[in-house]
Amino acid sequence: MYVADSRAAGTPAPASADGAVRHPAGRRRAAVAPTVLALGTVSLITDVSSEMVTAVLPLYLVAGLGLSPLGFGLLDGVYNGFSAVVRLAGGHLADRGGGRHKWVAGLGYGVSALCKPLLLLAHTLTPIGLVLAADRTGKGLRTAPRDALISLSSPPESRGRAFGVHRAMDTAGALLGPLVAFWILRATVDGYDAVFTVSACVAVVGVLVLVLFVPGGRSETVTAAGRRPTLRAALALLRTRDLRRITVCAVLLGLATVSDSFVYLLLQRRLGVPDRWFALLPLGTAAAFLLLAVGAGRLADRLGRWRVFLAGHVALLGAYGLLLTGWHGTALPYAVLLLHGAFYAATDGVLMAAASDRVPEGLRSTGLAVVQTGQALARFACSLLFGAAWTVWGDRTALLASAVALAVCAAWCSLTLRPAREAAV
Repeated sequence: MYVADSRAAGTPAPASADGAVRHPAGRRRAAVAPTVLALGTVSLITDVSSEMVTAVLPLYLVAGLGLSPLGFGLLDGVYNGFSAVVRLAGGHLADRGGGRHKWVAGLGYGVSALCKPLLLLAHTLTPIGLVLAADRTGKGLRTAPRDALISLSSPPESRGRAFGVHRAMDTAGALLGPLVAFWILRATVDGYDAVFTVSACVAVVGVLVLVLFVPGGRSETVTAAGRRPTLRAALALLRTRDLRRITVCAVLLGLATVSDSFVYLLLQRRLGVPDRWFALLPLGTAAAFLLLAVGAGRLADRLGRWRVFLAGHVALLGAYGLLLTGWHGTALPYAVLLLHGAFYAATDGVLMAAASDRVPEGLRSTGLAVVQTGQALARFACSLLFGAAWTVWGDRTALLASAVALAVCAAWCSLTLRPAREAAV
């Protein structure tokens, strides 16, 4: 069904080397495809479930179970990076299956939903790590097929906007999730167990919406050469210059991107935020992301996706800089979380839109998985390194090292991409 959406959009507009798409004169932009809206609804519901857990997990592990920053860094790395192990498999299965993107994504959503109640039974490092690894396996299976559906249902000249709309709906769930978790923690005695139970129920609703409302008819997806996708064709994507360049930049920048959970823990320590208010900190990031995602996507379509992508990392560098200062004013958390949300608005969907322009339709899911895998592995490594650095040197020195690394990597990527930007002028 997503193929019909794509064909209805008309002939694709050409994309420049930096990701800016040239709109033919007099042509009216296509509306966001129904597939994008349906997937956005699924992501909204699923993110309510996921962010309920994410909002309380750092405090539950560090304050509730007494894990050290290094132990938390290991689990956080698993939570955010383990999906890299299966993203390529999920992407290839979706392409190889001849248009089964919906069903591979549905399998991933289902696995994650089954993992939520298991958190009620895990109370030590090893079982919690196994549950989180299984949950992230589900995320790894679903992410690339879902993003491929968005890409294939949207014309190139509006892919940035399509991903922006999806990410805005996804972030609406991220905004609601911590609020629900906060309310449950205040209203119940066994707050953490109640959060995990409600999260599991909401996740099941998300899976049902996917099955009932997201189009997913079988289609004969083929490569540019007219053959069904093969593992050899998928591996050959790594030799593609444009995709390799995108992946290298995503990896380098991911190596210096401190996990969200660490950012919130740093804010809590800096400001002395009481434990009961901790679950509300992600709301600032989610609110900024929600407000800016669509605008950032449209700006990327007009000005170039790489420009917006790199600008997002400059915003993240600004957030690190504020955390490193001695400022303790009441505006500090608002400023940090605004910059943090702007970073995600300018990078998350924009990176997928940029990668979609450089991957053939028949291998779209696999190509996006290549980029996502590199970024996820890099962020996994960053969580481990940052947790170790915090344990050995303290939080301030660890953050300073990350800020310097981010500045160096962003400068290198900017110089690397300069020839592409100049060629587009």
